[in-house]
Amino acid sequence: MQQFSGTGVAVVTPFSSDHTLDEAALRRIINFLIEGRVEYLVVLGTTGESATLSSDEKKRVIDIFFEETDNRVPLVLGSGGNHTAEICKQVEYYTEKYRPAGILSVSPYYNKPSQEGIYQHYKAVAGSTDLPVILYNVPGRTSSNVLAPTTLRLAHDCSNVVAVKEASGNFEQFMEILREKPAGFQVLSGDDAISIPMISLGAEGTISVIANALPLEFSEMIRAALAGRYEEARAIHYRIFPFMQLIFREGNPVGIKVLMNMLGVCEADVRLPLVAGSAELRALMQSHLAVK
Repeated sequence: MQQFSGTGVAVVTPFSSDHTLDEAALRRIINFLIEGRVEYLVVLGTTGESATLSSDEKKRVIDIFFEETDNRVPLVLGSGGNHTAEICKQVEYYTEKYRPAGILSVSPYYNKPSQEGIYQHYKAVAGSTDLPVILYNVPGRTSSNVLAPTTLRLAHDCSNVVAVKEASGNFEQFMEILREKPAGFQVLSGDDAISIPMISLGAEGTISVIANALPLEFSEMIRAALAGRYEEARAIHYRIFPFMQLIFREGNPVGIKVLMNMLGVCEADVRLPLVAGSAELRALMQSHLAVK
């Protein structure tokens, strides 16, 4: 198994009712996920509301993760955006100060660069660190798709570009990458609901949202699928599938924080421009929790 196989979790950032960072809750979440037997944690991803955190808050969040994990699981730090030079500086800082297991970098958003622009952006990011870099393709958030030839070009040209978190939902694209990728390059699902079919085609795991709330169930599902125990994996999948759907009904991480709150893990507060989950969403989740 490769370095980022299994279940990684795109960890939420908990806030108190006054929308300040809830440090005690963050420490609880970290331990909850480790006890849930996930393989690694992703810090400051989009699910972590990194776009709404100040520079000082980001540093504090990272410090808490390193303190609380105490080398029990690997940490991957999120660093992506549409200003290539600034992202490179951030990655250099993370490399020198923290030495995480890797960097997860979302494709540039808003600018809608060409495939050559995406390639040059990632080439610059990879060149700013000796750490492993995981590409993150999520067209629904960035409004541009990192096409398979671009991913493969980066995988072949940049020795430390070691994986891609694919959230395009395009199975032809997944299969092209899986068929043509260099040895050791990992394809990871960026969509909880299609993790099992992606693994059946050759993906090696998932960077998950639902695992914030259901780490043990989800990580057991992924391990079963990777071991070829698909009947066992399917049983877990269909048991938790309603939650995979509901957590995105009102946006991410609104839904996952509502579910975590209902399970007693943390508060459900989010920062503007996100708003709190609705009573209807809570009622739907409660109906499924009652039969889970």
